[in-house]
Amino acid sequence: MGSEMEPLLLACSYFRRRKFQLCADLCTQMLEKSPYDQAAWILKARALTEMVYIDEIDIDQEGIAEMILDENAIAQVPRPGTSLKLPGTNQTGGPSQAVRPITQAGRPITGFLRPSTQSGRPGTMEQAIRTPRTAYTARPITSSGRYVRLGTALFEYIFHHENDVKTALDLAALSTEHSQYKDWWWKVQIGKCYYRLGMYREAEKQFKSALKQQEMVDTFLYLAKVYISLDQPVTALNLFKQGLDKFPGEVTLLCGIARIYEEMNNSSSAAEYYKEVLKQDNTHVEAIACIGSNHFYSDQPEIALRFYRRLLQMGVYNCQLFNNLGLCCFYAQQYDMTLTSFERALSLAENEEETADVWYNLGHVAVGIGDTNLAHQCFRLALVNNNHHAEAYNNLAVLEMRKGHVEQIGDLQRSYVAAQKSEAAFPDHVDTQHLIKQLKQHFAAL
Repeated sequence: MGSEMEPLLLACSYFRRRKFQLCADLCTQMLEKSPYDQAAWILKARALTEMVYIDEIDIDQEGIAEMILDENAIAQVPRPGTSLKLPGTNQTGGPSQAVRPITQAGRPITGFLRPSTQSGRPGTMEQAIRTPRTAYTARPITSSGRYVRLGTALFEYIFHHENDVKTALDLAALSTEHSQYKDWWWKVQIGKCYYRLGMYREAEKQFKSALKQQEMVDTFLYLAKVYISLDQPVTALNLFKQGLDKFPGEVTLLCGIARIYEEMNNSSSAAEYYKEVLKQDNTHVEAIACIGSNHFYSDQPEIALRFYRRLLQMGVYNCQLFNNLGLCCFYAQQYDMTLTSFERALSLAENEEETADVWYNLGHVAVGIGDTNLAHQCFRLALVNNNHHAEAYNNLAVLEMRKGHVEQIGDLQRSYVAAQKSEAAFPDHVDTQHLIKQLKQHFAAL
């Protein structure tokens, strides 16, 4: 008896140590000997699923269809402050959008790169069509400890490993029927399938029904995702607050609220909620990074520096962190640390875009210390690494203009029209106001 048990125990041990390929191979050998061994089937299905598991709550892969054919917004012209598509101007007294870099989607870059924000935006059609099914997430994996029966393991296998949503939906529907519609877990799975298929209203019904039977944090998070996809951030906020009544101090719910406020350009409210997150979990990387970023853009680099140093102490060690440390040190006038931070950032850069960003920031430092030749070289190096770096082109043009290399005096009328558009977008932007004043003086002189 003992010798028969050994392969299964070994396979379980491999699974616990996250050696999923070894576990799956061993289960295959066991199934060749006894094809009806349910334990081996379940373990194999779980091992194959874990290899490609992604946390559905954290990841949102926005494909080309969603970007171009998005018809899920409720109102064509939403009221200010009720839509993520048009977040509106900043009425909260936080840092202005004019001084904060923004994503392609047009909202300020946070201190933390999340799945489904900038990196999720496919740069080309090919990238958008190729959708990888693997991702690592900062959240603990949302499994509910329910892999007891073959049915649940089979569903997860079809949904994650095979990525066959329709078959998974059929299985979940049959299972719900079998449980006489009393099993909340299967309702959540049906909701997940509907969500993947873009049927948001149907998904909403399933998640709501599941919540009536059993209140779970995950279900609140899934339902909030549905409302965000429907461009109803206010409904999502209210839902998160309901969730907090049931689960006080739940970090994922607090974080969800903070993210929505950040997407709506309400930086001060976002920072408040991130501070709440830190009260519950003072090692929460996203909260520390976002609060640090908020302080930096509110002209408090010394305070931002404390948050980024905290990340360093926690063992976060990457190009972006040293890049931010370098900028904070420079603006906080700790010049001895500035260049060493940027050097470390360059050595840790994993791709050309990261390298370009570091050179771009070094160019800023060079402009700040008045070394225009060094600045020129840095911006050129940024362009060598990333040919689409618009800010580097812009700053090189400014440097050329300062040197007096103006090949062609611009079209004043077009310049004036562009400046007016800029003023409409950011009424408080001082440089734009100066430019309009200069142009009006030119027109008066003509």
